[in-house]
Amino acid sequence: MRRAACASILMAAVAVLLASAPVEAADPISAEQIINALAPKPVTRSLTLSPPPAAATSPDEAKFLDSVRNRPTRSLTLDERQELATIAKDKLSIDIDIDFDYNSAQIGATATPGTTALGKALSSPQLANGTFMLAGHTDGKGSDAFNQDLSERRAEAVKHFLIARYKLPTANLIAVGYGKTMLKNKDNPLASENRRVQVVNMAAKNVAGQ
Repeated sequence: MRRAACASILMAAVAVLLASAPVEAADPISAEQIINALAPKPVTRSLTLSPPPAAATSPDEAKFLDSVRNRPTRSLTLDERQELATIAKDKLSIDIDIDFDYNSAQIGATATPGTTALGKALSSPQLANGTFMLAGHTDGKGSDAFNQDLSERRAEAVKHFLIARYKLPTANLIAVGYGKTMLKNKDNPLASENRRVQVVNMAAKNVAGQ
């Protein structure tokens, strides 16, 4: 009995230690990771003749992007948001977790690592002077109107942070909100990966195998 009691006490102590041990958080995204995802890669020449690659931005796309530059996020219509999403489909992009407080668009201490890495990346020589879409997304909790408003405020907050802190040109950043209409994890609408800012290089076409 004494041996069994000692074993029970030992197991309980181990359980307490495991429960109290700090859980290591995932490493925050780095500027290098963002640059690698968004910077165009050189296209290698094959020995066989092939058609030249299509232009990264068509004249119609360029005209449309010019029409939404310097526009407040809330002023974009549903059709304009959908057009931006269509253009972004075949462009280089990356999802960045920016940890805002609940129902907040303020970039505080928890949201700073992601926005800082993004600022360093977009002001790097590899990405400077490009045109980037900052698309805000929420999880599936709450109404459509609530999430649309929240995603717009957060996308706009990131845009203003990048302009104020890193002096990026206003016309190079197009902020848009999509609310909960584009869940990354549709099987779990409340999953944290749905709460993100998608950054898209609107001038760089995604080439297969790149």
